[in-house]
Amino acid sequence: MASEGDEEKSGQGTAEAKTAEPAVDPKVAAAIAAAEAAGPADGESVRIDSWIWAVRLIKTRSLGATACKGGHVRVNGQNVKPSHIVRVGDEVRLRHEGRERVVIVKRLIRKRVGAPVAVACYVDNSPPPPPREAFAPAGIRDRGAGRPTKRDRRELERLRGLMGGSGAPKGPGER
Repeated sequence: MASEGDEEKSGQGTAEAKTAEPAVDPKVAAAIAAAEAAGPADGESVRIDSWIWAVRLIKTRSLGATACKGGHVRVNGQNVKPSHIVRVGDEVRLRHEGRERVVIVKRLIRKRVGAPVAVACYVDNSPPPPPREAFAPAGIRDRGAGRPTKRDRRELERLRGLMGGSGAPKGPGER
């Protein structure tokens, strides 16, 4: 007769052991429970500017309100005011820092929570972020290269001038 330990070693556990969810970090589980407790009570609502701040899509609530006023936040395809009430199942589109985020609301929370808990409050359907440039930006010197010479400095200024600064060469007598 095999014991429970033998069944686990052989890989033939009970049906409930196979269907069990993956283990969640106890700290994350406790934080999720605290977020649910801090969520709105029955009949209460959550504003969109507060929700996008609470789930860490935006750094501050005032930035969330500004984004709503500027037309950068859409709920179910419509521009919304900061006081718009968000509901579970709503699609929220947010344009922020040159990127569009598309999320579906899974859980309503009012208070800001940690990142692992915040991710559990929405489904992220956002397009992937644009790739970063593969080359180093102009003007970066190797470590230990010392102070730039006058020639190096002029070359750096010339490169920066091409990238947006005043690229006009200076004539004699101009400073």
